[in-house]
Order: sequence, then C-alpha cells, then structure tokens
Amino acid sequence: MVISAASMQKDVYKEFHSRAYHPDVTEVYANYTSRSGKLSNVIDNDKVAFVGLQYFIKSYLQAEWNDFFNLDKQTAVSTHQRIMTSMLGYEVDVKYLEDLHDLGYLPLKIKALPEGTLVPYLVPPITIVNTKAGFQWLTNMIETVLSCENWPIQTSTTTSVAYLKTFKEFANKTGLPKEFVPFQGHDFSFRGMFGKQAAAMSGFGHLASGLVGTDTIPAVLFAEKYYGANVDKELVGCSVDATEHSVTCSWILEGEIEFFKYLMKVQSPKGILSVVSDTWDFWTLVTDYLPQLKEEIMAREGTLVIRPDSGDPVKILTGYKISPISDYKELFQSQNDAELAAKQQGYEAYRYNGDYFGIDNNCSFKLMECEVKGLIECLWETFGGTLTSKGYKLLDEHIGAIYGDAITLTRQRDILQRLMDKGFASKVVLGIGSYSYQYVTRDTHGSAVKATSVVKNGQRIAIFKDPKTDAKKKSSKGLLKVELVDGELTLFDDVSEHEEKQGLLQTVYEDGKLLKETTLKEIRALIAEQI
Repeated sequence: MVISAASMQKDVYKEFHSRAYHPDVTEVYANYTSRSGKLSNVIDNDKVAFVGLQYFIKSYLQAEWNDFFNLDKQTAVSTHQRIMTSMLGYEVDVKYLEDLHDLGYLPLKIKALPEGTLVPYLVPPITIVNTKAGFQWLTNMIETVLSCENWPIQTSTTTSVAYLKTFKEFANKTGLPKEFVPFQGHDFSFRGMFGKQAAAMSGFGHLASGLVGTDTIPAVLFAEKYYGANVDKELVGCSVDATEHSVTCSWILEGEIEFFKYLMKVQSPKGILSVVSDTWDFWTLVTDYLPQLKEEIMAREGTLVIRPDSGDPVKILTGYKISPISDYKELFQSQNDAELAAKQQGYEAYRYNGDYFGIDNNCSFKLMECEVKGLIECLWETFGGTLTSKGYKLLDEHIGAIYGDAITLTRQRDILQRLMDKGFASKVVLGIGSYSYQYVTRDTHGSAVKATSVVKNGQRIAIFKDPKTDAKKKSSKGLLKVELVDGELTLFDDVSEHEEKQGLLQTVYEDGKLLKETTLKEIRALIAEQI
C-alpha cells in the first residue's frame, strides 16, 4: 500500500500544535537520539548504527512533499481538512498548510553525522530546525514519521553489525578466509516482516553492515533507489540456487538421491547449490545418501550446501558436548546414576552400555552417533578438507552447510564457539530471519525525537524535559554539538549558536534540497573502519 499524504504522516494530536506553541515562538530545534541500550537485543551494546536518513529525506521530505506542492492549493489541503475534521470533530483550520503551499518548499534544515557511523547512546546523529519564522510547527510535526522511518533501519543495521563482528571474530580465531565472512550472514527475514516496505528497509540495514547474503530482493531495489547502489557495478546483495520443502516433496516417489543427482547434473551443475535436507530423515541423508553421492559432489564445479531446517540449530550443526568417559556402565550400575553424574559434570550427552544418550529436562533420550557429532563433523568425515593457517579443520570447498531457522545472536556465538572447541574453522552460513530483525521495537535502543531549543521573542531559550517519574527520559537541552573526545563521539549540549555551527554534525538537507548524498558503498566502508 502506497499512500502519498505528506501533511498527514503524523499523530492526529499534532494537528493542534500549529496553534498550541507559544505565539511568540518562531523557531523549534529538535534532535533524534538513541537514549539507552537497556533493552537492546545486542548484549553489552554501546553504539547504534546510524543508517536510513537519506532514504527518509528522498522518500518523504522530497518525493511525498513534492506531491503536495505539485497539486493546486485547494486540492492539496482539501483531503487533509476533510480527514482531520472528521477525526477531531470540529472544522480544522488549514491556513498554516495553505501558507506552506504558497511557500513552495519545506523550510527545514537537517544536520547529521555521516551514515554508517556507530553512534554511542545519548549522542544525537540528527538535529532538525525550521529555517523560516511562521513554520515553527513543522519541526516536530514530522517527529512521528521521522522516528517511524528511521529507528527500524538503524536497529536492523545495528543487529547486522553485531552478527558481522562475531563472524569476523571467529574467522580471525580459526583462520577462516576473510573473504568468506560477508557471505556468512544471509537475510531470510522477508516473509516474517511487517509488510514489504519493512522488509526492504530492514533488508537494507542488513546489507549496510557489510553482509551481502540476502534473499530479500526489495532490499537491493531499496539500495539502488535511495543509496546510489548499482548491481551492474558492485556486489549489492547475492544469493544462490536453493530448494524448499515443496520442491523436495515433488520427488517423493523418486527419492532424495535421484533428486540430488537431478539438481547437480541437470539444473545446477555449477556454482553454489543449497538443498533443504530435513524434509524426511535428515540424519539418513547425511550418513547414507551423501556418502553415496560423494563422487558426484566432489566432481561438481561448485559447492553443495546442506541445509537442515528443524531442531536445535546449535546441536544440529555442532553436536552434543559429550562426556569423555567411554562408557558409564563401567562406573555405574544404574543409568540414572550415570545420567546424574554426566549432568553434574556439565555434559549434554553420555554413553551407557554401548548407546549414546542426551540429557534434557532431567531425562535421557537415545541418540545416534551422528547426532552426537553434529553435521559439520559428519561432513568432515565424509568429504574431508584442509587445515587453516591456525590449525583448524576447514571443510572441502565442494561441501558446506547453512542453517536458517531460529538463529539468534546468542546461538550464532554458541555455534561458532562450539565448532572452534571441536577444532573446526567457522565455515558455516547462518540465515538471519525476522526473529532477529523484527523482534524489536523503538525501545530496543530508546530512539526518540525531542525538542531542545526555541527562539521566543527573538531570544534563544534552551528547553528540556526531566520527568520526576522517570529519570531515564531526561533530555538534553539547548543547541547541540557533537565532537570526538579521546576517539569517542561526545555530545555537548546548551552550546552557543556559534558553537552549534561547529562540530561533526553537517548540514545534509535544507529548504527542500538534499545537500550531501552518500552511497551504500561509502556506508559499508565507514562501518568496516569502526569494527
């Protein structure tokens, strides 16, 4: 759904504000700030990735408001008046909008840090102020849509940066080739997002971090439309030939071995081919079908990627932490005693009387040896590989693994750490879905727009909020300046007009014009410098 109604992209109550500001106020100055990481989805997070403002400027401040200005005045304000009158229950005066239409542009100035900056909490990446007296209502009229269109992209980018940092960390530890890292986090979130626009915005945040794997096509379109990307000249986002359960099920009579042969020989004889592998019996496929197909897999010009899609991703990929005791039967006559001993020693599995058992919720359940080993170890045993420069096992280039269900930042770290503990390089791709990218709110980073200064009767006055009922909502006050202090971005508030003109916040938009444009390539480069 696309609705162009620039003057109504706000909370209803803001309709009243053009009349509610003090009559002597001619300027309102505000900022956008992420205030707290208390509810952050990233553990011990201290910075938020600033990305998305240019999209907001191009899509809303320019394109949508141009629709308003390009209409004749009566048409431009009539729908606004009709809707607002209906919602508020009295005849709404639209003289203020008619004055804006007569002016012919948005009298606003926005200053910002460069997109891609990792901004500490309580430091504003954006300030906004009206540039013409009589339009002081405009600054905070756009607060709602400014917040709505910016916090999701920044939050997704921050999440994506966290994934990327962890992939880099374990690549460095295990000697995984660095060129593989940007492909390790793959955006699978499209179907779980709150609409296709949310998918495009969040998906762009995923790409902005430097990760390139994605199945969210609208994110690539978004990058081209708003951030100067060009798929003909750069790697914006990429994916591979891949199956889903419906495709596998269509081969129910012929079976999975024939299915794999058909895909590898007929439909995808080169490149990366990802095959969902748990439609029926995942471990039979891993321990029986893949060894039967080894010759075809190793002869193929490319990588076959095995994709489990159910179960506990940590254990499916890495196996169980099993006790080194060869068989607890030698130590305990009772299996209950063996289970208790293994559990007390912190193990997830043990062997008793020749069989493997897992421990979960104070009960044992039987395991196959392949389950204890996990997918990566099983693939190593079948296909082998090489050792990295740091001595870790690296799967042969003809075989790989991806897990795209129920991945979180916590599980990502668990998976990579457990692989490293078993002697494996972190050669695995993880699908990042809507649980990571949509299980968030504006409160995840405490993002908000607040006014901090007004001009009243020609005099600059610092304003602020400081609720006695919630100290966390105390705002900065006055004009703002951001500087680097000992390498950290630092806010200075209540500065003079002369000082406000200094600092790192630069004018990117003024009176309808985008003055400073950035690109996806530049954003990625800036983020890379900081992580």
